[in-house]
Amino acid sequence: MMEEKTMWALILGGSKGLGLATAHKLASQGYNLILVHRDRAIEKKALETEIKKMKAHQVEVFNYNKDAVQDGNRKMLLSDIQGSLGAFKIDVLVHSIAKGSVKPITTSNGPELNSEDILLTLNAMAVSFYSWTKALVDAKLFSKKARVIAFTSEGSSKFIPGYTAVASAKKSLESLMKNMAVVYAPYGLRVNCIQAGVTDTASLRKIPKSELLLKESVKRNPFKRLTTPADVANVVAILCLNEADWINGTIIKVDGGESLM
Repeated sequence: MMEEKTMWALILGGSKGLGLATAHKLASQGYNLILVHRDRAIEKKALETEIKKMKAHQVEVFNYNKDAVQDGNRKMLLSDIQGSLGAFKIDVLVHSIAKGSVKPITTSNGPELNSEDILLTLNAMAVSFYSWTKALVDAKLFSKKARVIAFTSEGSSKFIPGYTAVASAKKSLESLMKNMAVVYAPYGLRVNCIQAGVTDTASLRKIPKSELLLKESVKRNPFKRLTTPADVANVVAILCLNEADWINGTIIKVDGGESLM
């Protein structure tokens, strides 16, 4: 893989969950990494340990603890990324930002979902996917046949308590993906979404009654287990293969058949 050190992946939300698992997988495949995330100082040491594991694959890892959703940060980060890449280009963009409201529409106690909550969630989990892709296209930072991948969920099309804002964002994300897949095809981009099964991540734990959701998902899954971040990362790696050149504008389910039940 040493001959492939010119391969670069940019992962938005690369410090936890699906994004972190994807970073480890792509590092093992010889991809240099640019990780953008927003974490507290207390979480810094844990991420440093993870990055050491990635670097053990003889790849470079650039790490930015910045809010990727903010326009000002995106412009600053793009300037830094251009400097880090030199003459190379981004081969893979992975959008794994999980920032949103899990408030219920109505409740007898506690805060309820409002329009600002929905807009914040839409911007973080859908609009930023479009904004980053467009910015990279405009800056001519994508390589030929670059992959652009985002994560969606079954909750985009079914009711889950407290998931209203996120569900709306995921549905918007899927619609954006399909349009981007068509418009950016002449630029060589392959744009897809992965619909992960229920996965035990820090983001999922924020959903009300997540413990019940996890238990029910195990019962519902034909294989009687949850989807893991590694399951999803493996499919990201598959989409990066030359053999996946003709996969574009698709929502790929990675759930062991869970959504069939």
